[in-house]
Amino acid sequence: MRFAAIPTLFFLCGALCLAQKRVTIPPARVAEDVRNYRLNNEDRIVRELAEFLAIPNVASDRDNIQKNAAHLAEMLEARGIETHLLPISGRGPVVFGKLNAPDAKRTLLFYAHYDGQPVDPAAWTDGKPFEPALRSDAIEAGGQRIPFPDKHPGAYHDNWRIYARSSSDDKSPIVALLAAIDALRSARIPLGVNLKVILEGEEEAGSTNLQRTLELHKNLLGGDLLVTADGPVHQSGRPLVFFGNRGDIGLEITVYGPVRALHSGHYGNWAPNPAMVLSRLLASMKDADGRVLIDGFYEDAAPLSEVENRALAAMPDNDAELKHELGIANPEGGGKKLVELINEPSLNIRGLRSAYVAEHAQNVVPEKAEASIDARLVKGEDPRKKFEQIVRFIRKQGFYVIDHEPTMEERREHARIAKIIDEGGYRASRTAMDLPVSKALVQVVQDASGGNAVIAPTLGGSVPMYIFEDLGLPWIGVPIVNYDNHQHSSDENLRLGQFWRGMEEYGAILADLNW
Repeated sequence: MRFAAIPTLFFLCGALCLAQKRVTIPPARVAEDVRNYRLNNEDRIVRELAEFLAIPNVASDRDNIQKNAAHLAEMLEARGIETHLLPISGRGPVVFGKLNAPDAKRTLLFYAHYDGQPVDPAAWTDGKPFEPALRSDAIEAGGQRIPFPDKHPGAYHDNWRIYARSSSDDKSPIVALLAAIDALRSARIPLGVNLKVILEGEEEAGSTNLQRTLELHKNLLGGDLLVTADGPVHQSGRPLVFFGNRGDIGLEITVYGPVRALHSGHYGNWAPNPAMVLSRLLASMKDADGRVLIDGFYEDAAPLSEVENRALAAMPDNDAELKHELGIANPEGGGKKLVELINEPSLNIRGLRSAYVAEHAQNVVPEKAEASIDARLVKGEDPRKKFEQIVRFIRKQGFYVIDHEPTMEERREHARIAKIIDEGGYRASRTAMDLPVSKALVQVVQDASGGNAVIAPTLGGSVPMYIFEDLGLPWIGVPIVNYDNHQHSSDENLRLGQFWRGMEEYGAILADLNW
């Protein structure tokens, strides 16, 4: 049975509930009511999520990304949410939804994305990223594949995990929000805010069209606060509320050797090896502690405020546990904690390629070597300036920098050639932690979670929240998925216990966000 077949009487009741005079219900009570609803509806909630996960969602896969958008529209409309598809040429549309609540004085916007990172099925344990698989625990903890259980209350254990692309990033928060709406209606708890949802289909491709699309539809976007669901909870497993995110830029670097691969016996020691050249270039960008050596790399970073520094100091110190879990003997950072380092810009090699390795290895001097790098930006930094700093550094190392395949004349004239492709990016964004709405949201999440939430000035990842900042909307992050979810990698997964708690948090926010 599909989600759209939920009994009509349920929604009639929901509409009547929304029409009732609003009575404030404590967030802890709302969370309990959402939990009770979930216990009796786990099967329906998980089936709705599994149906959604089964639709491939790489942003460049136009046909399937359109199917995702159409499916989302069905999901929203099944809840009585007025839905519009805001078109983007060649991409999936922005899915916009609106649900008004009588007597509500504030409007909350909810942002998430429905596209996912590209997949390499061979790297996934089950080999099928778009066939959701249920396991008894994380694969690393020996979790075994198990069947989705028959319908009965409380059948799903908190530690069970669903493996599929976008199971955590970001399809599950979307389903959690909609399930929270269902739970509130079932418990006759009216919405305390007007709700608008903005669901993007190309976040993993850089959100290149989001700002233009939203500006074309500014009339739809009036509101008081935007909550983003993107990102994981804190590494301690505790709920997280964050007020900033880093920006991001990407670069592709290719260096060149001979015009064709050469026999390493006949030409080794004579023909320059581009893999060696690129390795030396990349290694020169950082010192042994991981500090970036590019001139000016840190100079524009805006310092944290006094309030933000206090929040940073109050965050859990779990670096030792993470080192043990991840098998790291000596982290970078010169002794700084992880929570401190994510408030600084960073430079990362996200991939390297040159010739072949392992069973495909060949005794050659390769013709080229390629690296893909990303830089994370913090508040105050300009993406274009950051790109230019990196390019300037590469030139200083003696490279002739181009943006095209080198001609034979260029090869013969320049000993070191680097083709650099600018993939673009966007700046960081941060909302003040001492705004009335900031304090109100923290209080609701703390009340709903038993005072267990971690409050962070900045999330390490990047989300295009600068767009909403430019539209005059304060924004705050309330992620709900497990921190060890393999986000952007193979075997992406969702721990169900985090998913259930997220439903409770979202239900409390929808019912009782007043400031």
